[in-house]
Parts: sequence; C-alpha cells; structure tokens
Amino acid sequence: MADQSAAVPEIVHWQCAGCAVEFPPGQRPTGLCPICADERQYIPGGTQRWVSTEELVAAGHTLEFTHLEPGLTALTCHEIGIGQSALLVETAAGCLLFDVPGIITDSAVDYIRERGPLLGIVASHPHMYGVQQQYSRAFDGAPVFIASKDLQWVQYSSDAIVQWDEPFEITEGIWLHQVGGHFRGSTVAVWDKGAEGRGVLLAGDAIFPVADGNVTFLRSYPNRIPLSAAVVRRIAAQVGGWTFDRLYNNFSGVVPSDAQQVVQFSAERYARWVSGEFDALT
Repeated sequence: MADQSAAVPEIVHWQCAGCAVEFPPGQRPTGLCPICADERQYIPGGTQRWVSTEELVAAGHTLEFTHLEPGLTALTCHEIGIGQSALLVETAAGCLLFDVPGIITDSAVDYIRERGPLLGIVASHPHMYGVQQQYSRAFDGAPVFIASKDLQWVQYSSDAIVQWDEPFEITEGIWLHQVGGHFRGSTVAVWDKGAEGRGVLLAGDAIFPVADGNVTFLRSYPNRIPLSAAVVRRIAAQVGGWTFDRLYNNFSGVVPSDAQQVVQFSAERYARWVSGEFDALT
C-alpha cells in the first residue's frame, strides 16, 4: 500500500500564486487575479497560477519571526507571493496585525495568541491582504479593517470586514490614517509608544525606504510608475502633522531615526524632479 503520510490535505483555501492574496474557499478560481493583472503588479511569467494554503503548509513553508524592537515583530515568508513582512504590534490591550502574511501556520497562531488577543487586522493596501480572512477566523472573527476606497480589491469577503474612512485609534496609542498614493486607500499606522516613545510609522508601500537612507513614493514599485509632485507633497503634508522618529515598511526596510525629517526631505526632492525643475540636468 502506498505511503499516505505525506498526502496533501484537502484543498479548500485558494490563493493567487503571484501575490498570495486569498480567494473564496471551494473550487479553484478561474480567470486572472485582478490584483496581479493591475498595472501596479504583474502576473509572473505571464501565466496565472493558483495554489492552496494547505499545499503551502504541506510543502513545509513557515513564517520567520524577527524581533524588531520591544513590542514589534516581523512575520516573513520570502518564498510565498511577493515576500512581504507583516508587522505584529503588541500593546497592553492586545495585538494589531499590520499587513498580512501569505500563509497561516499553527506556530504563527500560537505566537500571536501568546501576546494577547488580536484586536484587528489591517492591510496597508491590497497587495498586502494575504490570508487575512484565515487569520480572522483563527482569532474568533477578529475585525479586518478595509479602507472603503480599496474595498473593490477584496477577493474574499466576510462579516469580519469593517469599512473605514476617517482616521481612528484602533487601540490606545495606535492610529490608522489613509494617505493614498500607491492605492487610493493606502493606509499607515502611527504607533506612539514605538521607538522608545519617540513614535513609529508603519508605512506599508506608501512611503518606501531606499538605498541612500531616504524614502520614495511610487504608484507601482515593480513597474516603476511614478506619482505626481502634487500627490507626493499632499502625502508629506499629511504625514507632517504626526510625531514619529522611526519608519518601517513592509519589506524589512527601516529608517531608524529622524524619519519625519527624512520623509519631508525625500518628498520635496521627489516632487522637484518629477515636476521638471531639474530637466536641464538630464
């Protein structure tokens, strides 16, 4: 008799193999993943592929837990989807999962549960939806906060989804804001107690650390589609009203200090270049 010990569990939870965003359980999805077919992303190899969460777990994929600073941990699986790092913020009241992994494992559930109740799940933008419904179900229907402007990009919905528009304090000391740019509802979180009380900005893809220690702003990162000077200055003006000293993005990027000043400098540098001010130098 054939050895059945390595058999793949029943396939029920489908994901796009390109971005790892989940689709409704049941039959394999058809057509293209709208998130990858959009100009901000791409379909790897030009061929749409689907995979199940169960297959990924059975293949041995796990999440790596990286302690970034007191109260903040990155959850990363580089081999799945676009390899984002989710950020788990711990507070006295419980945890916030900001950006969502493309896989859920027993060890991830245990890790989060040990740090208190999961108060909410927030993706900075649709590329980061991951398996947010599976995390919600694993934590007794924890709310999944979706920016109303990006609701059209949700591929797997449930009663756990909470639409929002105006900034709000998801738990004491953590505020959610929509800054737009990369996506209309692109969301960041300001964590007052991060960076030893100097404040941390969880920026997703809205504000992205680059090689020279500054940051950039793009409509599409893989396709290098820019934003306008007006939009970047708008984002910088909004961010300028908050207090933070450190910035983390969703791919292990960090501005370790003076992040507010870095954002303002970078925004003005970007805006001046794309507005044509320096065309004579090109």
